[in-house]
Formats: sequence, C-alpha cells, structure tokens
Amino acid sequence: MELRQLEYFVAVAEEAGFTRAADRVHVSQPGVSAQVRQLERELGAPLFDRSGRATTLTQAGAAALAHARAALAAAAALRAAVDDVNGLVRGRLVVGMVTACEVTPLFEALAAFHRAHPGIELSLLEDNSDRLVERVRTGDADLALVGVDGDPPAGLASFTVVRERLVAAVPAGHPLLDEDPLTLAGVDRHPVVCLPVGTGIRAVFDRACAERGHRPAVALQAAAPGAVLDLARRGLGVAILSESMVEEGAGLHPRLIDDVPDPAVLALVWADRAPAPALRELLDHARRAFGG
Repeated sequence: MELRQLEYFVAVAEEAGFTRAADRVHVSQPGVSAQVRQLERELGAPLFDRSGRATTLTQAGAAALAHARAALAAAAALRAAVDDVNGLVRGRLVVGMVTACEVTPLFEALAAFHRAHPGIELSLLEDNSDRLVERVRTGDADLALVGVDGDPPAGLASFTVVRERLVAAVPAGHPLLDEDPLTLAGVDRHPVVCLPVGTGIRAVFDRACAERGHRPAVALQAAAPGAVLDLARRGLGVAILSESMVEEGAGLHPRLIDDVPDPAVLALVWADRAPAPALRELLDHARRAFGG
C-alpha cells in the first residue's frame, strides 16, 4: 500500500469520478484507475461501485475513507516536521533594509540569528522603501525594514519598529528657529534638503505639502540621513528628517513641524502567510532586539 494510492482513492471519492480525480492530482485517468485497482487488490475488496453513471463508494470504501485521510494527514505532518528541522539547518534568507538606515537592533537580530543557525545564509540588500516592499511582495526578499507613510503596506504582515514625526533641522541663527509654532508654510519659504522619493519620510513630507497646497523647493536630496544633515549644516537647505535622526549638539537644531502630525513609520514587513521556519526564527530574534 502506497501513499499515492491513498491519495488517488481519496481524490476519486471526493470528486465522485476518476476523470475529475485525475485532473485534481495531475495524473492520467488510466494511471489513477490502475493505482486504485491495485489498492483494492491489496485490501481484498472493491472500494467503488463503477456500475452507474456516477462513481460511488462501496461499504468497504466508505469504511476506508476516514482512515485514508488520516494516513495522508499523518504523512503531511511528518513531512512538515522534517521540513521545520531542515529549514533551520540550511537555507537562505534575503533581508532588505532601507538605504543608509543604520538600525542597530536589526544588526543585533541578524547576528544572534547567525550564531544560533550558522548553516543558513543571510543576504542583506539596500534599496528605497517602495522597491523593498515590492521585493517582499514578489518573493525576492523574505523580510525588509522599510520606512512608510503612516500605516504599514496593505497585504503584508508587519511589525512596527518606530513611529516618529517629522522635524526641520537648521543651524544656529536660522530664521525658522524664531517661528513658534513652526509650520509647513514657514518651511516652504526656504530651500530644503531631504531623502529621495520612495522613502517613508519623503512620502509623509510630500503628502503633507500637497494637502496644504505647498510646493517646497527641494534644493538637494541624499539617500543617507547623515548626508542630509551635513548638507544642512553647510547652509544648503533645511533638513527634513524624523525626530531620532537629528541629535541636539550636532550643529543643527531640530524643530517639530507643527501641522504635520502624521508619523513616518519604520517597520519590518514580510509576506502575509505562515512564515517558513527560518524566517519565523529571525522574526523572533528581531522582536526581542527591538523590544517588541
């Protein structure tokens, strides 16, 4: 008795016919019939009544059906258990990270995971958030740390790491330091330096400006927050970043933009389905590292 014979038997019983069962298991109809007849010979009883237009279970077939289903379920559980072990012994995970985003807890999670599962290859890639989200959707990346505008992307599972408001960072003596409250209208009177389109912070800023009818003069843009800050320190524009990206005493003074209440969100995202064993373990390490 073979598992495929039980699979074909269950398919015929549930589809009430050999032709539909063959379509379901992607095997020719004579192949299905031959395997079911072999099973019947081994059991010593016919499992189906083939005399009518429809294929129906005999009394013996009805008695065997539940046991066949249980055997197939047990085999699937056995396969899943072994896959779980193998998935943590070897394999590969592709982890995306928004460009120039130095988030120490993510690196700590990757290091802890590598120590626990050295046989799994880790591949780290950088890109802007929009493209990383698309890579996760298409399966080119298993997990990605992305910046988004407001809520995490629909259709993906997510774990929010940071929710922060936007700030305008300016050097000492800049006229925006005297504005209270600081609004987008005030920022709009000066050139700005910001992150590129496709990042969460830029998306929040652009949407807020569009909603209020402002057209900011983007003087320069840079992929790394540190570069944005350096350009602002040199007087090339007002740096638009999130709160934690600007430290007091670094030559710039951060001011919350009062009429932009929507946060920029930094989140881990992955496909919205039961994660494979290796990804599940990495997510556990990430939650511990981020304190989630």
